[in-house]
Amino acid sequence: MTRLRCAVIGAGYLGRFHAQKYAGLADCELVGIADPSSEARDRLKAELGVEGFADHRELLGRADAVSIATPTVLHHAVARDFLEAGAHVLVEKPITATAEEARELIAIAGRQGLVLQVGHLERFNPVIRAVAGELASPRFIESNRLAPFKPRGTDVSVVLDLMIHDIDLIEHIVRSPIESIDAIGAPVFTDEIDIANARIRFANGCVADVTASRISMKAERKLRIFQSDTYLSIDLQQKLLTIVRRPASLGDDGLPKVDLEERSFDQGDALQDEIRSFVDAVRNRGRPVVSGEDGLRALETATRIVELVNRGAAAGARPA
Repeated sequence: MTRLRCAVIGAGYLGRFHAQKYAGLADCELVGIADPSSEARDRLKAELGVEGFADHRELLGRADAVSIATPTVLHHAVARDFLEAGAHVLVEKPITATAEEARELIAIAGRQGLVLQVGHLERFNPVIRAVAGELASPRFIESNRLAPFKPRGTDVSVVLDLMIHDIDLIEHIVRSPIESIDAIGAPVFTDEIDIANARIRFANGCVADVTASRISMKAERKLRIFQSDTYLSIDLQQKLLTIVRRPASLGDDGLPKVDLEERSFDQGDALQDEIRSFVDAVRNRGRPVVSGEDGLRALETATRIVELVNRGAAAGARPA
């Protein structure tokens, strides 16, 4: 089998992990990384023996597939360059800074017959994979994604930094158009929104209450799904799934006997699975697990939430 020539654009926190995964795949050859920081390039050269470039354009034509882990504002320009050069692209979330940019990338990938995958990593969480067979017309979903403050990722709002993970999961689970959104939030430590809550109503009647914060004292990633006969509690961080089902019969005391099932999963390596999935999609010319269209849909919803929060903040700032 011919080895797939792979490259990573952006050698920071996430880019380093992407490079490590490609370097560990027997059917891939990590041909280079690109980052304007000589320190970042030198670190990966020392660790993986990979050639580094200051400008991503020096890798055009040298790579069959690339991961893009640059700041969000650069996603569009870098991905466009590689797609137009005939390379398949895995771009970190959010897909781009604007929906218009995302649509352009999707169009180029379609025209060129290339894979465009978006790095919504939670889709590869083993709990999410396991829960798929338990889903049947969710009526209410509650998600909480909380994290202590870190400077990384603050170039965008918490909605695009953290909440967009749950937006993607919820839209993937519900599979229904959005009818309305209510949202509130505020900047606290940065000039961007640092904490936000949104209530999303879908056309099929499902309602999702979504909260994200990057100014919390603890880290938490939980999803709760309520159906007519089942309650699913998902701890994405600890990889735990609790299923409470409607009892089939009453207990000896005449009260319903709760049918409780708990499952735990190995931590696994979601990024490894994501990149392996991307490589398989490239080789088989198949649809990726998280397509460009999926990334666009999540971005459009996240953008609506940001606009609603900012509009509410502006209205509250007006003098009476």
